[in-house]
Amino acid sequence: MSTKVEVFVDYVCPYCFLVEDAVAELERDRDVEVEIRPFELRPDPVPTLRPEHDYLPSVWSRSVYPMAERLGVDITLPSSSPQPRTAKAFVVLQLAKERGIAAEYSSAMFRAFFQQDRNIGLDEVIVEVATSVGLERDDVEKALASEERFARQRDDQRYAAEFIGVSAVPSFRIDGRLYSGVLDAEQLKQAADDADNSAARERTA
Repeated sequence: MSTKVEVFVDYVCPYCFLVEDAVAELERDRDVEVEIRPFELRPDPVPTLRPEHDYLPSVWSRSVYPMAERLGVDITLPSSSPQPRTAKAFVVLQLAKERGIAAEYSSAMFRAFFQQDRNIGLDEVIVEVATSVGLERDDVEKALASEERFARQRDDQRYAAEFIGVSAVPSFRIDGRLYSGVLDAEQLKQAADDADNSAARERTA
């Protein structure tokens, strides 16, 4: 039986982009079922960050850029100010999940923001990113106009924050246990192995 791995991300979090390769390696090397789940760090009406203020350049200089260099990932502090909200992008993630291309969609959204410096809070940018991975424009536009999907996104946010206890991203819920931070592939695989061993002990108890 596959081990369920929930990966909680926000598309404006550079660390979430930087763990993509580790998650991909986990999927290659272990029998896991990965689900990408949304967690907005600053949902409306919480103000989002501005790159011209001291905080973001400081964090990027001290942490993000060195980590990206170690991992060999091309990444740049986006210029959008204030940084976009991601509820709309997450609404379309629902559609991508239904079409079986959630990972491709999420990767494209990260690249749009951190490599192409595009404002992923804009409807047209979201549509273009979504269609680039195979979603139909009409379906994406309908999703962006659907109050039912936005209600589902609010439920997803509550699920992460209130039911699971997510407070930062990236976070990983593996067989019911929550891990937070930038875990590398070996750490993720160890967590999956621990889950498998625990399940095996329960079956033989």
